[in-house]
Amino acid sequence: MSKTLKIVKVLAPTLALVTLLVVPVVVFGQVLNEPSPPLTGDAVELADIESVITRIGNFLIAIGVIIAVIFIIIGGIKYMAAGGDAAKAGEARTTIINGLIGAMVVLGVGVLLSTAGYVLDALSQGTL
Repeated sequence: MSKTLKIVKVLAPTLALVTLLVVPVVVFGQVLNEPSPPLTGDAVELADIESVITRIGNFLIAIGVIIAVIFIIIGGIKYMAAGGDAAKAGEARTTIINGLIGAMVVLGVGVLLSTAGYVLDALSQGTL
């Protein structure tokens, strides 16, 4: 196979992909030339953003605690089902310990976020 044919085999799909990606942009660029009207409504304030971030953080902390509790329960079930097998009991004990560590980490993050929120709020009000 000649060198030119190899180059064409490599460049042809690339050129086809670039063409497929560029043509719609050019076509829609000609249609969407009218400016859009200004948006109406209230402005987004920092307190709104803080509220959303706080809700998301609290939700993720709750999910993390639930997952940690599930791991602890699964470890307990494995420990009870281990019978007299030391390897299975050790694996179950490791699952329980990992669940406890996960719960401590998630709750620690919650304490850190709560403390940081309190400090930032106090700094913004000038009381700290």
